[in-house]
Amino acid sequence: MTSTRRMENKVVAVTGAAAGIGRGIADRFAAEGAAVVLADREDSVHQTAAETARTSGNQTLGVTCDVTSEADVSALITATEDRFGRLDVLINNAGTITIAPLQDLSLEAWNRVLAVNTTGAFLCAKAAAPLIRRTSASGRILNAASGQARQGFIYTPHYAASKFGVIGLTQSLAKELAKDGITVNAYCPGIVGSDMWAYNDREWGRLLGDYAPGELMATWIEDIPLGRAGTNDDVANLLLFLASDEAGYITGQAINVDGGMFMN
Repeated sequence: MTSTRRMENKVVAVTGAAAGIGRGIADRFAAEGAAVVLADREDSVHQTAAETARTSGNQTLGVTCDVTSEADVSALITATEDRFGRLDVLINNAGTITIAPLQDLSLEAWNRVLAVNTTGAFLCAKAAAPLIRRTSASGRILNAASGQARQGFIYTPHYAASKFGVIGLTQSLAKELAKDGITVNAYCPGIVGSDMWAYNDREWGRLLGDYAPGELMATWIEDIPLGRAGTNDDVANLLLFLASDEAGYITGQAINVDGGMFMN
């Protein structure tokens, strides 16, 4: 009987892994046999890592890391090598959003969103690539983009810019790292139930028409061709494929996982 543990003997690092989509991704990779490094700026990532290890029976490591700090990112990669001796897959999942009309959007908020979503992915890829190159025969870097990497939306120009930037970063790194056998792809989730989407519902709902809690998201979900919001598993399923040997000829791509919300 063939094992279904697709990530056996792989080491996978996931940023933004304390909760939400990042935790869901980490849990799935661990369940598929990977040793998983969970990184997050929240100290609760250590408890999350322990819970993932208990549930999966596989090794994990929790690392407190702010992806906007080059020193923190360097320490993350050093800790990964010290604990596991290798890195096969880097998943740049950490992200943040704020929502505000242009006149209320501060430079501080603009810079913070770009720093986490785009610069953070750059810093992590830069630090991880040498270790992946040295220790993995089939390295993977997977970057979180968004539906807003396809189409900007009202009141989030900084978020859209950051995610369009992730696509450019992905394509450039895919070309540079191909010679090392490292593929680089991006994933573009749509609406996925999470604390971030609860915030989105509240703030967009307030600015777009004084919607009751949950009402705006329900309206948007009705327009998704597959008729539902996404789940953490929907995102993880795509990433498990992109991290697998079967996806070895796919690089430089940005793949939607949104139920048909965007079709480009």
